[in-house]
Amino acid sequence: MLPYSDSEEHHPMDALLLARMQFAANITFHILFPTISIALGWTLLFFRLRWLKTHDDAWLMAYRFWTKVFALTFALGVVSGITMSFQFGTNWPGYMERIGNIAGPLLGYEVLTAFFLEATFLGVMLFGHGKVSERAHLVATFLVAFGTTMSAFWILALNSWMHTPTGHVIRENGEFFVQSWAAVIFNPSFPYRLVHVLLASGLTVAFVLAGVSAWQLLKGKANASTAKALRTGLTVGAVLIPLQILAGDMHGLNTLQHQPQKVAAMEGIWKTERGAPLLLFAVPDEATRSNHFEIGIPKLAALILKHDLDGEIRGLDEFKGVKGWEHPPVAPLFYGFRIMVGTGMLMLLFSWAGLWLYRRRAWLAERLPRPLLWGLAGMSFSGWVATVSGWYVTEVGRQPFMVFGLLRVDELASAVPAPMIALTLTLYVSVYLALLVAYVGVVKYMAEKPVDMYDVPKNQAVGAAA
Repeated sequence: MLPYSDSEEHHPMDALLLARMQFAANITFHILFPTISIALGWTLLFFRLRWLKTHDDAWLMAYRFWTKVFALTFALGVVSGITMSFQFGTNWPGYMERIGNIAGPLLGYEVLTAFFLEATFLGVMLFGHGKVSERAHLVATFLVAFGTTMSAFWILALNSWMHTPTGHVIRENGEFFVQSWAAVIFNPSFPYRLVHVLLASGLTVAFVLAGVSAWQLLKGKANASTAKALRTGLTVGAVLIPLQILAGDMHGLNTLQHQPQKVAAMEGIWKTERGAPLLLFAVPDEATRSNHFEIGIPKLAALILKHDLDGEIRGLDEFKGVKGWEHPPVAPLFYGFRIMVGTGMLMLLFSWAGLWLYRRRAWLAERLPRPLLWGLAGMSFSGWVATVSGWYVTEVGRQPFMVFGLLRVDELASAVPAPMIALTLTLYVSVYLALLVAYVGVVKYMAEKPVDMYDVPKNQAVGAAA
């Protein structure tokens, strides 16, 4: 290990900032893949059920093609998740030392569901058709979908507890111990966060389905499954985006109750005020603790957050502790929140317009206007944009705490020198960018050259009633 340099001793925050950046890089890359795999598992179950009910081979083709996409996504999610977990011991040893009694079991349950359910039965999904009964294959598909959702359940339970900690006691040595597992798992923000993330996954998959299908139509590579996947994606997107708006509003109200400084940063509210405007655009300036170039709608923030045009919202100037301002950096939250909401509005526009045009064209995908298809293709990974920006708002919004109000980030960091962290951060980012480009490239290649659905001869398949 490299020794400390003089600059390291005089600038300890450099190492802390780099450690935070490294974890952010890892979690940013990792979250992309569970965001797809969670809802894609249930989509595959839907495709499977439709094929069993209608015996339309287009549904089977859709199932097989998207199962291969799921396998690719799952593989990258597992690899990046393992890499991310190493950082608890390298950059953040204090995390497990202090709250390992809570985090350890929850992370363990997540691993069990991910590997025992997802990894095991994914093999049956990929290689078992024609070798096991249709009933067994259907059960395997369900267990994979259930496993992905349960993995999200445990991770979000832990993450939510870090935002709204309950059900614990703190011993004299600073260690956290569980007093009530029910209170730990079902903490005040968990239900809202879980619903919000599951809906985000559904929207991400909806636009991946629609976007890849649109790309196939544009490139003349459409097959019998393309229209099925496109219709599914547009329908799911059109149904889920209003639900996500409602869930997001409820999540925001919960956050206002438990983390008012996060909401104040999201809205760019520096001083406590009544009838606060909803800022559509501004340039937050922490040096002057004010906003420049404000463009807003009068009283709308108060109406949304307090359901009262003259409702009072606490400003950032109220949150000052013994170590300075105890509120998150404003600019990342302010801009990240608007990126998330703006992407959601585009999703609403494209899903509703696409579904309306699809119905007007008598459900014939080939008759859809090319501008719409290009727009859907461009929105293929829009769910990633919304998810990452929303995740940044959530996680940066917890700063300067690791466990909100109880443990600060700077209390849990390791003594790894800044140059070492910078080196590994550079390597991580380089590898992740290459893998991300490769992932998108492979999905594009598969879309343009889909695998023949009849790789298992029908006379070898076992009937659904077997």
